[in-house]
Amino acid sequence: MRQIVKFMVAAACGAAFGHASASEAGPHTHYRVSVLSSAGAAANSIDDLGLVAGSYTVAGGAVHASLWAFGTQIDLGTLGNGAALNSKVQWPVKNHLALVSGISLTDQLDPNNEGWSCSAFIRNPNFNVCQGFVWNPLSGKMRALRTLGGTNSFATGTNDLGETAGWAETAVRDPTCIKPQLLQFLPVVWGPGRNEIRALAPLAGDTSGAATALNNRGQVVGISGECGVAVGSVTAKHAVLWDNGVPVELKNPNHAGYWNTPMMINERGDVGGFAGAPNDPEGNFTPAFMWTRQTGFQFLPMLNGDIAATATSINSKRQVVGYSNDAVPKFHPWIWESGVTVNLNDLIEPNTELTGPIQIAFDINERGEIAGRTTTRQAVLLVPIDDRD
Repeated sequence: MRQIVKFMVAAACGAAFGHASASEAGPHTHYRVSVLSSAGAAANSIDDLGLVAGSYTVAGGAVHASLWAFGTQIDLGTLGNGAALNSKVQWPVKNHLALVSGISLTDQLDPNNEGWSCSAFIRNPNFNVCQGFVWNPLSGKMRALRTLGGTNSFATGTNDLGETAGWAETAVRDPTCIKPQLLQFLPVVWGPGRNEIRALAPLAGDTSGAATALNNRGQVVGISGECGVAVGSVTAKHAVLWDNGVPVELKNPNHAGYWNTPMMINERGDVGGFAGAPNDPEGNFTPAFMWTRQTGFQFLPMLNGDIAATATSINSKRQVVGYSNDAVPKFHPWIWESGVTVNLNDLIEPNTELTGPIQIAFDINERGEIAGRTTTRQAVLLVPIDDRD
């Protein structure tokens, strides 16, 4: 999330974290690439059914949440009627029910003109209200997810219990907010009942936070901190694991008080994400991390020459995928397994449909299939084909 928010921001100097390249690695899985869509698209989620979700650009230039299912692309639409409204599946969505969750603008205008967290991911020039949604394959429609009394909400993943993680505004004006943000927001879980919502407690002393992922075991991960501008930074003062509602801090060993963001939790309770770096409040040099109960918090090695990284997803085999960037900034997709980080562009078969290299790897399922996008905004799916040198 940090690199996407600050996509064109990097500094021309290195970072003090370990690096490893494909040339240092042993045998690795290779992948066959399928191009799902070339219309300004991104694949951000793949579940164990093989359903891929993300977004694509429709005629007229609006961006809509999209589902690719068994060779068919489905436009999930928006939560409003305006032709210029945007929606997106931004986070990996993990369930076996074909439920899809994400964010969408609505026809209603935000009375506070906040912009909200959604503006980091979808254009919102008129300050429309943005809400999380769940799309149900039985109805073929989005359902808006309620707030905690405020205006906006944001949905990430949905589990097999029909629970959805995210964050939602309250009616409280938080003094730690930075304009245009005004309202406090809290980590929430919606469901399993249609109108159920429950807030998760931030860590003691914190005022706002967000839930970014959940599994089927009652575990939720996210961030806790100050309100800020509702996008990372000081809101991610602490990385948190809520275990059946009880918050536990996942402590960054370098003690940075910003950008500590879990992105995914698997069914074993392992967590992947990115962390703040000392003296880097702008978030230009974040390292990727993995946390497990056995090993604790560990930074993952970067590709040679890269200065910042984000781990976006982790499966139960502890394969971690993500992306990183050098100082240009040029972005690179990678997979980490068995202690080695490898550029995915070095592991793919040639494909004449690709109009540019893969840029972002955003999700991996239990079969090792990877969803992402190219530099030319093609949504792509990487399918393992073999193991060889």
